[in-house]
Parts: sequence; structure tokens; C-alpha cells
Amino acid sequence: MLIAGVDEVGRGPLVGAVVTAAVILDPDKPIDGLMDSKKLSEMKRNTLAEQIKLNALSWAIGRAEPHEIDNMNILQASLLAMHRAVESLAVQPEWVRVDGNRLPQWSYPSEAVVKGDSLHAEISAASILAKVTRDAEMLALHHRFPAYGFDQHKGYPTKAHFAAIARLGVLDCYRMSFKPVQSIIQANPNAIHVSK
Repeated sequence: MLIAGVDEVGRGPLVGAVVTAAVILDPDKPIDGLMDSKKLSEMKRNTLAEQIKLNALSWAIGRAEPHEIDNMNILQASLLAMHRAVESLAVQPEWVRVDGNRLPQWSYPSEAVVKGDSLHAEISAASILAKVTRDAEMLALHHRFPAYGFDQHKGYPTKAHFAAIARLGVLDCYRMSFKPVQSIIQANPNAIHVSK
């Protein structure tokens, strides 16, 4: 059976897209070391991501952008990104396993698996691809705006991140509906800067 694993990264950050991946592994090309991406070092994640891309039967990335998150909320945006990832697979899955306790509205036979990234290799693979993709986007943002420290906090609401946006303002790639971002804009309506 062709089983696609799906996972997302980036529900908690204040900035950037929520990124999902869908992966159908090839049973004839097993990949050693697949596990929850959060339990792997950055170097190991990057190595495994390359192996997944080379050896999987099919893989795809889906995303929902900050304006979509603001329009529909982070949960619905995450489900939309998952839908986009599965729809983008070059191979049609016969079954879809999604990490977590919610499924997108779609026609695929599927199941939601709590802590699925620790239980199923295809979900682990998806978690790795999603995290490597989003981390690379945060690193690219860091190169454009180094004072924000995106290479360190990856957009998550850390003390250093709050200090940076209080000092520098928010970029238009932030999630304006998130309360910490709203509070900075309310305190200073001129705090939004164009990131293009």
C-alpha cells in the first residue's frame, strides 16, 4: 500500500509560513535513522532530508503564508498546507497518515496519529523535510535582516526575539493576528516594515 506521511512545522512562530511535507517512502529503499525531527541534530536532519529526497517514491512541500494564517487562523492554515502537500505528490497515495489529532477535509482514506512522527517512518520523514525547509527559509530571512536573530530563534517567540521586534519593529512577513505582534503594532502603528 502506498502510504503518505504528513507533518507540519511552524505553528508556533511569529513570522513566516507554516510548512508541511508529504512523503511516500519506497519499501525497497529503507532509510536508517528516521525519527521525530526535533530529536535530531541539524546536521543529521539535513543529511536525512537529502536521503529522503533521493530515495522516497514521492515527496512534496505544502505551505500556508502569513496572510493566510491571519485570515483563517493557524490550525486551518496548517490543515490547508497539509492538503497542498498531499495534492502536490507526483504519486497518488492509497492511505495518508497525518501527525496530530486533526485531519484536513479531503477525499483520501486517512488517519490522524498523535505523536505519529515518533511512530511511523513516513511521518518522521515528512517532519524532517518540513523542518529543514522552514529552517532554511528562516536562515534566508536572517541573511536579509540579521539584527532579528532568525538564525537562532527560527521565528519562535523567545525573549531575544521579543527584544528584537520591540527595538526594530515587525516585518510584513510576520503573522499580524498573533497577539505578541499585535501588541507591538498597537504600541507603535509605524512598527511595520516591508520585507520585500
